[in-house]
Amino acid sequence: MSNEPAVGRRNVALAVTGASGAIYAVRTLAALLEQGCEVDVVLSEFGRRLLRDEMGEAAAVDRLPAFLEERYGAGVRKGSLVLHSNRDLGAKLASGSQRCEGMAIVPCSMKTLAGVAHGLSRTLVERAADVMLKERRRLVLVPRETPMSLPQLRNMVTCAEAGAIVLPAMPAFYHQPRTIDDLADFVAGKILSVLGFEHHLYPSWKG
Repeated sequence: MSNEPAVGRRNVALAVTGASGAIYAVRTLAALLEQGCEVDVVLSEFGRRLLRDEMGEAAAVDRLPAFLEERYGAGVRKGSLVLHSNRDLGAKLASGSQRCEGMAIVPCSMKTLAGVAHGLSRTLVERAADVMLKERRRLVLVPRETPMSLPQLRNMVTCAEAGAIVLPAMPAFYHQPRTIDDLADFVAGKILSVLGFEHHLYPSWKG
């Protein structure tokens, strides 16, 4: 898997924050790489911890490319992965002039949701999300929280009114999933769909 951007590839950003659901993040990242995308990845401090806590030390940031290939196969080599520091507000994702066409925050913590809702731009994750909204590009927020407080619900409405797509991590069961990976495939597939990608991560409903 290349760590360098390539000309002509679709460019998508993926942020990982501290809400539970690391498997959704790694499956979405792998699926985007399998699509041949250039993926700009930003992890919050708690997002980094989340990968280790829920997926094991093999998923630590410095081992992430190898982890993805071992878990999901050589297809991830079709894309490229570029890691950014969440503190780097000078990164390309912080500017509307960059060519990134969409962004997903998977999972999206309630703290990050609040920051996006109110345009705080304190970190690269928040600033990149703000860029997506101001440039009218696709921003997908994947909260994984229950139950939800009234402020959290209001923040979701604020984000939706600003143009974001709120896509809670709610797997379906009509495709008769047999494993946790099947559930992760469904959520990752929903994310890819709203980002504008064709995929085969789960079967379409036939009626």
